[in-house]
Amino acid sequence: MSENIYESPKLLGEYLLLHYGGTAEVLGGMPGPAEAIGFPTRLVRELLAPVEPNSRALDLGCAVGGSSFELARSCAEVMGVDYSHAFIAAANRLRNEGFHAYEKVIEGDLTEPGLATVPPEIDRSRVTFEQGDAMDFPNPKSKAERNETAEHFVGPQSSAIQNLKSFDVVLAANLLCRLHQPLRLIERLPALVRSGGQLLLTTPFTWLAEFTPRENWLGGTRETGSSFDALHRALEPHFTLEHRVDLPFLIREHARKFQYGVALGTRWRRR
Repeated sequence: MSENIYESPKLLGEYLLLHYGGTAEVLGGMPGPAEAIGFPTRLVRELLAPVEPNSRALDLGCAVGGSSFELARSCAEVMGVDYSHAFIAAANRLRNEGFHAYEKVIEGDLTEPGLATVPPEIDRSRVTFEQGDAMDFPNPKSKAERNETAEHFVGPQSSAIQNLKSFDVVLAANLLCRLHQPLRLIERLPALVRSGGQLLLTTPFTWLAEFTPRENWLGGTRETGSSFDALHRALEPHFTLEHRVDLPFLIREHARKFQYGVALGTRWRRR
């Protein structure tokens, strides 16, 4: 298996800048689409419908936690989960200290210091972060089952993940087209979102064989048609589509190179 690129210091710096950088930090005076800055916080503001004050949220593929902290403005408890150990270590440092120093690439080996900070008005104690695999999430368990699991489970997922209950909000931002088997996650979503709860999804549908074998793509082929239609078919038995919006995002690789994308953002209501 190839090395996980999301464990590298380079990608860590890029994602800290994506999640916490402002327009001046990301563009650095270069011309560029300022409306694409702040994607992880903007997507929550665009997609999340009003929730009860005691709501619980799950952020799958949380990366370095920008969306998780934004969810904590509305939700009493937020669990962020990501496969990358480096991303989760950074997210936990942001939770514990409120900031994380990193290096921004200027060009080649030249860098300059950056500082990711959580907005001070956010209650960071509402958020926890766990390393885990979104494709291997267990179904939520009853209290008796959770006690049994906590006592006897030995495996790669943490006890917090093994002892999940269903959530009022589940977010998966730009995750589906980075999974080996996206349909495997989709099949678990009805159990993770409580009845009446919200499922928030964003994805640019960037299918790449290095992440997802072609036979596992969710649409995107001449035989299967559009990815959104395939996603709608997969979710429709349990979810109702409530909102759809285009969400631009910008990832800075170095001072003169950026990745610009437009994710499809959707909100679904669990029936």
